Amino acid sequence: MTSPSPATSPDERARHGRAARKRLSRSAHGRWIPGADRPDPLTVLGEQARTWVPELVPIRYGRMAESALRFLCGSPAVMAADLAAQENTGLTVQLCGDAHLLNFGVFTSPERSLLFDVDDFDETCPGPFEWDVKRLAASVAVAARENGHRGQGVRVPALAAAEAYRRGMRRLACRGELDVWYEHIDTRDIVRLVRRTADRGATGLGPAAPRGRTDLPPLAKLTEIRDGRRRVVEDPPLLDPVDGPDLVALRKIFSDYRSSLAEEQRVLLDRYRFVDASRKAVGVGGIGPRCYLVLLEGRDAADPLFLQIKEAQRSVLEPHLPGVAPAHHGHRVVAGQRLLQAGGDIFLGWMTGPQGRHFYWRRLRDLKGAVDLGRMAPPVLAAYAGLCGTALARAHARSGDRIAVAAYLGGSDAFERAVATFAVRYADQNAADHAALAAAVADGTIEAATGF
Repeated sequence: MTSPSPATSPDERARHGRAARKRLSRSAHGRWIPGADRPDPLTVLGEQARTWVPELVPIRYGRMAESALRFLCGSPAVMAADLAAQENTGLTVQLCGDAHLLNFGVFTSPERSLLFDVDDFDETCPGPFEWDVKRLAASVAVAARENGHRGQGVRVPALAAAEAYRRGMRRLACRGELDVWYEHIDTRDIVRLVRRTADRGATGLGPAAPRGRTDLPPLAKLTEIRDGRRRVVEDPPLLDPVDGPDLVALRKIFSDYRSSLAEEQRVLLDRYRFVDASRKAVGVGGIGPRCYLVLLEGRDAADPLFLQIKEAQRSVLEPHLPGVAPAHHGHRVVAGQRLLQAGGDIFLGWMTGPQGRHFYWRRLRDLKGAVDLGRMAPPVLAAYAGLCGTALARAHARSGDRIAVAAYLGGSDAFERAVATFAVRYADQNAADHAALAAAVADGTIEAATGF
């Protein structure tokens, strides 16, 4: 993507942002009327499923059928097509591409600090900034309805996400380049949120506390001793052992992945040895593409490192963005994460696997916190949505022209009011799409596996 030229003054960049209002007014973001030619959402999902692991497709459909929120999480391709059918601002940033509530969380930086940030980049791609904001706000509205909220209990949290985004972007527009680059949200902000809202009912917020400097909790949960050696647990179809030719292939791509790391990170990785691997099904939207868990061992058996290898397919945004055609989708994901996330993963890398498939590598988990959206009262959901909006603004400010975007957003609440209106309307659309999937599962048109 293109960064603003250093020769362009802040005033010129601000004028560019305000000029975008002529292309798309801020109030216009509230529109949502599906066109007569809107693609059938189940057809969109079916076409995407052609590239997924066949035996995992029913599990994905089963999870999506469980609730409207899970449907939204598992159908970024549907919303991408809907957003692309609308006019856009033309103000480009590096999009997360799937910025719903469940793709934000707490993780540790390489310096072992606990940070709050966006944490899923499979669909990352340059595109109009508002696409991420609208997906976030829509997910807030859907989550609020899942919690039984109605009326302002749905609209206010969605508005809070967009308002926090606007305020965050306007604040960062006034900051210097290095200040913006090193901006982050640490867990003290979440602790303050919990304290502020604790007397308003259940918070649903439980950020993880540091538990030492190892991955021992995942070690106990994800591994077992078999034949005197530590192995990844077997829990098919969610955790399927990899052996024979597949294990040989994984060892080969592990070697290729190493070459994509910086020299000092290769030295660190070389201190670990390959122990075991398993195919892993993750999340809702992550189920389908090939994904593997690799167990490495460092100093001894009590010094594990879990890496995730995930197939990187074409972003769901790419068909709707002319001129966007990455040479390698693994590199696309890694570069997007490095650009958007405040605390990078030192084990991020990419490579090409068998049959020319693109993969990326990352650390599986690192002391992430837990958020129970189902227990959030409206004020807490609004506060949490605001944190997500702030984190999204920080990510976009690193990758796009924050001064132009801030000028477009302006000092009034016009943008967030419109986005909140869109979010509520799109929650209705999402509910209808989810009902269509549930009906197709019920009548046997779509095979879905439950209990996973």
